[in-house]
Amino acid sequence: MADGTWSVAKAKARFSELVEKAKTEGPQHVTRHGRDAVVVVSAADWKQRTRSARSFIDALLDPSVRGALAPGEEAVFERDRTDKRPPLAF
Repeated sequence: MADGTWSVAKAKARFSELVEKAKTEGPQHVTRHGRDAVVVVSAADWKQRTRSARSFIDALLDPSVRGALAPGEEAVFERDRTDKRPPLAF
């Protein structure tokens, strides 16, 4: 089996070793019937990988960000209401 890849049975039997390798060597893949099932990563690695994505989403949802734009730039994000298309007929 490739380094960093474990069968479910081997992962269950040697769980402590799996956890230690995830902490020291990086992500460990667990397979079921020869196909990837899950990846075990250390808590530190998980936090680092999700921190930037979470902070980006938080920034987008933060209402105080609207004030960070220069006057007039907010119009870029507003709906253009000059288009007078007729409503869709069903």
